[in-house]
Amino acid sequence: MRRNKKLAKIIATATIVTTVMATAVTAYGSAAPDGSTKAETTAAAANGVYDAWKSTWSTLSTDWTQVSMTPGSSEAEMNFAWYSTDGKDTAFKYGKMADLSDAVQVQINQSAAQTGYKSNKVSLKNLEAGTTYYYQVEGKSIESFTTGDASDFSFIFVGDPQIGSSNSEKAKKPEDIAKPSFAKAQYEAVLSDSFNWANTLNQAYTKTNGKASFVLSAGDQIQTNAKKVQSTTVSEMEYSGYLSPSLLKKLPVATTVGNHDADNANYLYHFNIPNMSDLGSNSIVGGDYSFTYGNALFIMLNTQDTNVAEHKEFIKNAKMANQDCKWTIVTLHQDIYGSAEHSNEPEIVNLRYSLVPIFEEYGVDVVLTGHDHAYTRSQLLTDGGVKKITYTDDEYDEQFDKDIDAGENPASVYVSPANIKTDTTDTAEQTYLEYLNSIMDKEAVNALTKDQSVAVNPDGILYMTAGSSSGSKYYDLVARKQEYVAARWQEDVPTYSVIDMDETSFTINTYRTDTNEAIDSSFTIVKSADKAALSDEIARLEALNLSSDAYTEESWNIYQAALEGAKQVVNRAEATTKEMENALTALKTAYQSLTAVAAESQTETSNEDVQTADAANPWAYALTGGLCLILAGGSAVVKRRKLQ
Repeated sequence: MRRNKKLAKIIATATIVTTVMATAVTAYGSAAPDGSTKAETTAAAANGVYDAWKSTWSTLSTDWTQVSMTPGSSEAEMNFAWYSTDGKDTAFKYGKMADLSDAVQVQINQSAAQTGYKSNKVSLKNLEAGTTYYYQVEGKSIESFTTGDASDFSFIFVGDPQIGSSNSEKAKKPEDIAKPSFAKAQYEAVLSDSFNWANTLNQAYTKTNGKASFVLSAGDQIQTNAKKVQSTTVSEMEYSGYLSPSLLKKLPVATTVGNHDADNANYLYHFNIPNMSDLGSNSIVGGDYSFTYGNALFIMLNTQDTNVAEHKEFIKNAKMANQDCKWTIVTLHQDIYGSAEHSNEPEIVNLRYSLVPIFEEYGVDVVLTGHDHAYTRSQLLTDGGVKKITYTDDEYDEQFDKDIDAGENPASVYVSPANIKTDTTDTAEQTYLEYLNSIMDKEAVNALTKDQSVAVNPDGILYMTAGSSSGSKYYDLVARKQEYVAARWQEDVPTYSVIDMDETSFTINTYRTDTNEAIDSSFTIVKSADKAALSDEIARLEALNLSSDAYTEESWNIYQAALEGAKQVVNRAEATTKEMENALTALKTAYQSLTAVAAESQTETSNEDVQTADAANPWAYALTGGLCLILAGGSAVVKRRKLQ
């Protein structure tokens, strides 16, 4: 079985039958091999770059003392953590001068970590927006970070760096790590995976024009499970690789506990988590936590703890404490609405039906997940209901292995085989297919928002599953695309998402790292807007002093038409809320679609659908197959990338 060891059984509103009928063991061939990206083969490694990294890694590989940054409780705080050696003093200072001539020493909270090391943690508070701060851990270089504008910000969403997972010698028992070949294989795997991880972060940060406020990881920072190999130190090299990107010296990461993180206190030693609760704790790496940024509440769940009642309690408390937040974004590791090899597992599906009613009760807007190492964007889903899945993991595993059998000499594929046919007469196979059909959740798809690229005040929740951010391991998409899927992608290339948020909108775009091209169309959620919001958006965009020379004529004309249409709406005393929402949606979409002149040559005409809008009506409507902007003051042409 090539999939990860599963969660403990979920005991909540869903039920799993634990009695399995004894059956004869059937021999199968092999599943298609999990892919990975070797750093030395990438364009980023060319011109001696990877050779230079090899030299750097020879020193960093044994350095457990690298500093990590984590978002604080709010945008006005920043958290730090690092190891120091027993018997050696350590200190932390920060200031606004590059030479730290104005430095302030900060009190350190210190605790025991690995044998011979201490874990040090610092929280900076009352930070000013739009300000560059410099900091230094004693014995290390001066670094800096810049606080952003929390009313209009971007963050980077990634899944499963899982540094070290490209190691072909997977360690599953203590004797595995005792082999000299394992040490060599782990060194080379972490060397490769951490290079790719840094490249992904660099590309993502560049895509935000250097304005990202933080990174959000959906879990599995590293590979080696301590419980399996009975050693807490083996993963320290992997943490060294994870923390090695220079970008992480100025950009914090909000981490989620994944199944590869959960059995080792190293996670708590290396990260200074804000607002951590005992609720949702698995007694090793802590429980759920939350932080705010602007008017967005981020709730991070440790679903390696299966006490769903505790997760509900934490979500309720976080919402009560942050009632002014307009957005609620939940992150957990398991892909409860994914579309690759983990997505149909009964344990994952039961977690879905346990958590979704809670998310809906407390007004969650977006759920960000990982675990599946393949990209999926759901439809907007609502009222899927609580189901009792009586299909067991063991029953599922037997049929799944048969379904994905790729033969004696399997080649790498992107979509799993579907060996079990719909006309099968085998009772067990029929039950398997019935189970898959029952968890498509097509009744949960919000018909009013299906296939739109912009959704205004939707009732449903958006579920995103990130692909691999390091290329350390990929899973194939399941052969039978679920009804709840709006878009999915797997081509064994690292991916990342950029999420832009402001007072009224959430927009996500996702890219591949080899070409830096989008792998899906942009998707935006717009909250209810009033005249003040529309006026503020017009003022914000005009204050940017954008120049027509910087953008293609077509995209600039669309933007200008949207801007003029918005002004007409805001100046009409009788304009309705719906009209203002439409004008705001049109304006945001046009602004997001501005195409820089330098980027025009990269656009593939074959991947575009051109629609001409009627100029007679001043409002924006979302049409099936694309967004049609119908704006006062002129005709508009809207281009959108088709889903592949």
